Amino acid sequence: MLANPFGMPVVELRTVGRKSGQPRSCYLTSPVHDEQRVVLVASKGGDDRDPDWYRNLRATPEAELVIVGRRRKVRARTATSAEKAVLWPQITAAYKGYANYQKRTSRDIPVVICELLGE
Repeated sequence: MLANPFGMPVVELRTVGRKSGQPRSCYLTSPVHDEQRVVLVASKGGDDRDPDWYRNLRATPEAELVIVGRRRKVRARTATSAEKAVLWPQITAAYKGYANYQKRTSRDIPVVICELLGE
């Protein structure tokens, strides 16, 4: 079990590689979450490129999250501008580093809403 870096829970995101079709997995933090959704930030530390996991989700939005050892199926989508306007202050309140990442890049950092599906 991983610790909660910067006070945010760690989730394992399991996607399908958009080019390879192979299973892919990475660990991310979730600054905003509730019973219906988990929000991820495709910051890549302020890099000018989107992270591979985000590009994989755009190609295949059905994925799986492992949250505190429990597997959950999700459907991921990029937050709309209006949704991001509401979420971004919550995200940066959870971890101020996200605001710094946005300053490092001209890329609009995507916010991803993973809607939890039935068991």
